[in-house]
Amino acid sequence: MNMTAQLDRDITPDGGDYDLVRRTIERISLDYRAQPSLEEIAADIGVAPGRLQKTFSRWAGLTPKAFLQAVTLDHARRLIGHEGLPLLDASYELGLSGPGRLHDLFVTHEAMSPGDFKTGGSGVRISYGFHPSPFGTAVIMATERGLCGLAFADAGEEQAALEDMTRRWPGARLTQDQAVTAPYVERIFSPGQWRADQPLRIVMIGTDFQVRV
Repeated sequence: MNMTAQLDRDITPDGGDYDLVRRTIERISLDYRAQPSLEEIAADIGVAPGRLQKTFSRWAGLTPKAFLQAVTLDHARRLIGHEGLPLLDASYELGLSGPGRLHDLFVTHEAMSPGDFKTGGSGVRISYGFHPSPFGTAVIMATERGLCGLAFADAGEEQAALEDMTRRWPGARLTQDQAVTAPYVERIFSPGQWRADQPLRIVMIGTDFQVRV
């Protein structure tokens, strides 16, 4: 009998999915520096890669790779922003092959370079706008590279939500420009405009536990 198939059956249906997701989160959170592949994580947990991908995505709302990127980015923010580590040193501390991969990670998820992030967005122009949404007022922030912030606020709390978000980029130049942010609202809240080949990425900010939730 195939060993992976046997191990697949060892995770019982009662709480099996929960246990699989919990162990995957634990594996990635504790060993993100190794930047493990889906196959490596699956082998450690004892399930087939396809089952891990499908189950984790269904319950966590993102793939194991996306979760690894979120955890890596969260630690990158700490190393660069709070500890002031040089970009090269931060890259190797995170288990990345070099600053190029760190740059790609930030541009993809933060819509700015790690250098811009390190300086608090100094010189970066961020457009923001307030838009109605199914979840209250949506506060949208974007750079020329794409979406960099999304929050929701109750009536009367819009400015507080904006101020909370802008603390991430104290050096940025903020401009209210509904014309720039409106297209993002359309893409986020109009299912007809969702495209698998052009995803809008959302970065969860906080500790590993908050990312898991």
